[in-house]
Parts: sequence; structure tokens; C-alpha cells
Amino acid sequence: MITPTATAATFLALITTSFLFLFVTPPSKSTYHSLFISDSLADNTSISHHLRTLTRRPHSAGSEANAEAAAYVISVLTSSDIPSHIASYKVLLTYPLSRSLLLINPPPKQPTNFTLRQETYDGDPYADVEDEVLPTFHAYAKSGTVIGPVVYVNYGRVVDYLKLKEIGVNVSGTVVLARYGKIFRGDIVKNACEEGAIGAVIYSDRKDYGGAGEARWFPDGRWLPPSGVQVGSVHKGVGDPTTPGWASRDDDGDECERLSEDEVEQEGDVLFLPSLPVSAADGEEILRSIGGPVASDDWQGDKDAPTYRVGPGPGILNLSYTGEQILTKIDNVVGVIKGAEEPDRFVILGNHRDAWTFGAVDPNSGTAALLEIAQRLGKLQRRGWKPRRTIILCSWDAEEYGLTGSTEWVEENREILASRAVAYLNADTAVVGPGFYARATPQLDELIKRATQQVKDPENSSLTVYEAWAGSGSSPMLGRLGGGGSDFKPFLQHVGIPAADISFGKDYPVYHSLYDNFIWMEKFGDPKFQRHVAEASVWGLVALWLADEEFLPFDYLSYAKELQISTKNLESEISNNDINLSPIFKSIRELEEAAKEIEYQRKAIEESRGWITTAWKKDQLRVRELNDRLMMAERAFTDRDGLFGMTWHKHLIYGPTKHNAYGSQSFPGIDDAVNLAKELKTQESWNRVQHEVWRVSRVIRQASLVLKGQPT
Repeated sequence: MITPTATAATFLALITTSFLFLFVTPPSKSTYHSLFISDSLADNTSISHHLRTLTRRPHSAGSEANAEAAAYVISVLTSSDIPSHIASYKVLLTYPLSRSLLLINPPPKQPTNFTLRQETYDGDPYADVEDEVLPTFHAYAKSGTVIGPVVYVNYGRVVDYLKLKEIGVNVSGTVVLARYGKIFRGDIVKNACEEGAIGAVIYSDRKDYGGAGEARWFPDGRWLPPSGVQVGSVHKGVGDPTTPGWASRDDDGDECERLSEDEVEQEGDVLFLPSLPVSAADGEEILRSIGGPVASDDWQGDKDAPTYRVGPGPGILNLSYTGEQILTKIDNVVGVIKGAEEPDRFVILGNHRDAWTFGAVDPNSGTAALLEIAQRLGKLQRRGWKPRRTIILCSWDAEEYGLTGSTEWVEENREILASRAVAYLNADTAVVGPGFYARATPQLDELIKRATQQVKDPENSSLTVYEAWAGSGSSPMLGRLGGGGSDFKPFLQHVGIPAADISFGKDYPVYHSLYDNFIWMEKFGDPKFQRHVAEASVWGLVALWLADEEFLPFDYLSYAKELQISTKNLESEISNNDINLSPIFKSIRELEEAAKEIEYQRKAIEESRGWITTAWKKDQLRVRELNDRLMMAERAFTDRDGLFGMTWHKHLIYGPTKHNAYGSQSFPGIDDAVNLAKELKTQESWNRVQHEVWRVSRVIRQASLVLKGQPT
């Protein structure tokens, strides 16, 4: 028998328990997310300290200074209660031993022997470590000496060589002079080689990098000084050239399988042409030695530049370069915050650490932002937050040589990443100047926009980043990740993992030069370091939502719409060539239906919830299964055969094109096939275009089947 007293006691106990529950219930995930972007956790002073510390010395891959930078990253992660370790690889890197460039001028002018040296300035705080900067060179350039008349080839694109042919200029047997910009430097050298040139010199034109004669150069202004040189790699491949497709991991002193030097050359990614980068001043000196037809207006320099002619000659260039190839240990730093509910699902943030010189913009603005994220996450952990899914923070090594550190890590962990990685979020040149920019796979578009709506704009705190980004337009546009250029490539284009790359500012003139240092950043890139704060906030908030939200916040309707736009653009390009695009349009409709269906299923799960434990557990299984479909759909856009002539690149929607590794291109296989068909003008070549259309339609259909989750 239940007495009134017992009933009252039971009721009191329930009330007390409920009362206590209110006080012990931890804050919601959204509360932690708001705290993450709050002023109380953001610290521009700490970011500035990180950047100053990381950029005290030049720290190219394989250097002692870069090892010290790795140790600093580990120390910050450890102090933020983030367990971390080093994943090391032994890879083939190249360094310059000797270089020379002699211009034999038309008589009576004497030959010009270029110093190939970037000049310091009075009061330069880094003059004492200048000798630690690598001499200006192209990584993986072929050693050799070549002598030949010089031809000016504008930006060295395929279209530029076609223009030269139209005016009767043959570059075979010449040394070409190209200016940086428009395409990847490796493609400049490759195109020159394919046209029969024997050497290549690439310079930074004042019109593009020097302020066009209207502005002051560093340290008085943001522009590249006349002696400034853009160094960089000309390697056309990805990762260690001796281990294409597998990791360069030497375990317990045992060497891994490697290609020989001859086999590396046969792969075709290491070029057969000696090349050198030179300054604007040296480039103009060479241009003054060139005769022949006057270049067209769009090939000319700024108003103070000499008249550009195309040659060949009469100036003759004697180019000599000797490099050494060394198997060198590189170190990726990996920090892991283990997920509390789904530890086998990974949200990965990455930035590379190595730099050609001091690297204040490229890459260590991103490193400083990554460390700021780590410190904020550490503070959240101390307040009780635990991510639903595992968050992995990565500091890559040897990116500048060919995305080497990230590629080796992805190749080593390919299968586990393919089955467990939710997304990869990248930042490289994270802060350049004002204005937010983002590139992403389309299912992340709305998530990134949502994050920018929560973060204050660093230029005007009365606006959000989103409001400043959108301006007067209705909705800002995101770029795509078709090109290379940074560490998202192995994740997206090799494995098929959703990816994004975000930054403030877009281009900066001291790129890869001696002058990319802390002083430039402090004066011109981000004087108050508030852009770094905003970068960390947006980047980190996207990661938090991916790690914590019960349902993965992917929007495949956005993907279908983007594919529709890309296919319409393709249709207008090939409208008169009897190519049938209906297979792609049909597959896109199927993807759109699958995207609507999975969204309906998500809402149905949310609406059907009750308090019965068995039903709740069943719901969790349904959530997991639905999330797996969202996670795996991007993988379906890959094809085991990869792109034609670039088989490492498996993604058929976003990837590089044959003649521009930097170019962001939808349907790269179709694009390359169209360009070849326009050149060959044969039925067989147009048949290959149609084949590539069918290949793309098939992977889109595969993605829709993955989203549906049921076999046919």
C-alpha cells in the first residue's frame, strides 16, 4: 500500500533530482561554439606572437629552422592539452649548388652577368640571417648549361605560343623569357619544353608585382622590390617523385620501394629543361636585348617599361644551373582531439609549415591561425567540451616542393581516410589583406556562409564577415578546388574527401620572395592581426559544426545546382560539335532527387523522436547510417582510372587541367579532351570528348546512389 507520505516523499525526490539535473547538465554544443568565436577567447596578441616566432628565420623543408618550427607547433598543441605526434617521411628534395645567367648583348654593349641576388635594405631586421635563405632557384629544375637566343613568350601559356606561331616566331632551340602569373611555373617550363625551347627564365613583371610604377615597393610599400625573385617548385607531380602513389616511409632503417633517377624522369613529372627565376630588374634588362616584332599591347609592361619585342634574339642567354637531390627527412605534426561519441569519424584541419624564405604570409599566417584554433579548443576542453567526432590538426612539411608532406600522409593513410574522413579544411596563405575568400566542394557552401554570418568582419565590427563578403550582392560566390596549389589536393582529388580552403585577401606581390616576412605582414597584410582572428574564427567554427552537429551539415542540392551551372557552361562551349550532354544532365537530376530524399529522411528522424530508450538507440543507428551516406557521396565522384595522363588525380568533377596545375576547372577530363579535339579536328578526338562526358555522368550517378543508400 502506498501511503500519502510515501507519495509525497517520492514526488519530492523527483523534484530534487530534476532540480539537480538542471545544475549538472553541461552547456549545449552551441554554447561552446558561441564561446569559441567570442572576444573572450580570441587573442590577436597571441597570434602575432606565433607568427613572429615562426618567421624569425628562413625555414625551408629539411632545414634546422623548420625542425625548430615543428617543435614550436608541438609545444603549443601540448600546452593546449591536445596530444600530438610527428609523422616523418624520407623524401627526395632538391637544393641549388650553383647558378649563373649571362646575357650576351648585341655589340657594342658588353655582356651582363646577373647577380641573381635579392637585396636587403637599410635597417632590415633579418639581414643577419639572410645567408640562411636558399639561393633563388626552381626546385627540381634540370641541371645543365644552355646557350641560345632569347624569345619573349608572355606568360608562357599554350595560347601565347599559338600567337607566336601566327606571327612566324619559332622558339625551337631558344631560351624563353616568360613572366610569372596566370599559370603554374611548372607548366610554364613544361610548355616551353614541348615547344622545343632549350631553357626557360621566368621573371616577375612590374606590371603584375611591382605596382606598375605607381606605387612604392617594400619596405615603404606593399609591392615587390626590383630585385625581388619568386622562387618555387617546377615539379609537375604530387608528393615524393621517387614514390608515386605510395608513402615514402622508411621503417626501422629499411628503405621503402623507390623509383630510380631514370625511372623518375620516365614518369614525366620532373622536367627536362634547365630554368631559373629572376627579378623584374633582370627581366627588363633581358627584354631590352630582344629585337624582332613588337609584342601586342596585352603582352606589354607598365608605362615605364621598355617596349617588349618577341625576338628571337639578338640577345643570347647563357643559363647554367646545377642542383643536388637529397633524400631528406620531413616532419608532419599531427594533433588529435578524440571524439567522445564517434571517435572513428575525422574532421581534419591542415596548413603547411615550410616556407621558401620567412613565410609570414605563405604559409605561416595559416599556421598562426591554426595554433589560435588549437588554443581556443584547449580552453573549450577545460570548460567541459568534448567533440562528437575526432578533430585532427595537421602541420604539413615540404608543401612547397610538391604538396609532399600532406601527400605522403594521405597515401599512407588512404584507406582509413577513405572510410572515416568527414572533411578536410585547409588554410595556406590565410591572411594577405582585406576581404574574405573561400573555395570549397559545393556541399560545404552553405556551411561556410553560415559561419561567416556569425563572425565579426575584421575591417568593420558593425558588419559580419558575410555582410562584407556579399557586399551589395544577394549571395557571395565561392570558388572551386579544381587546381592544385595547396594541401587540399590529395584529400579531394586523390581520395574524394569534401574540402575547403579559406583566406582573407587574395594576391600579394612579395609571394615566395625574400620580403615575405613579419614586417610586411605587420605593415601591410594585417597590422592589427584582426584578420587572423577572423580567419581562425570562421575556419574553426566550420570545423566545430562538422565535428559536433548530430547530422553532418552537407547540402548536396548545392552540389547538384553547381554541376548544372558547369554543364550549361560546357554546353555553350561545345555547342556545334555534335556532343551529347544529356547523360550528364540526367545524372544531375538523379543527384538532385537523391539530395532531396536524404534531407526528407533527416527531417523524418528528427520528427519521430521520443523518450523511449530502445527507439532512441535505433535513431542513433539511423543517424549514423544517414551520415555515412553524406560522408561517402564525395568519394563516388572519383574514378579508379583517374584523369587521362594524370592517373593519380581520381576526381572527375574537380581537378587540374593538362596545361595549368593551378587552374580551377570543373570536368577537367572533358576540358582537356575538348582542347585536344579543337587542336586535332578529328572525329576520333571528338569521340574521346564524348567518352569523357559518359565518365562524368557515371560518377555523378554513383554519388546519387550513395546518397540513396540502396543498390539497384
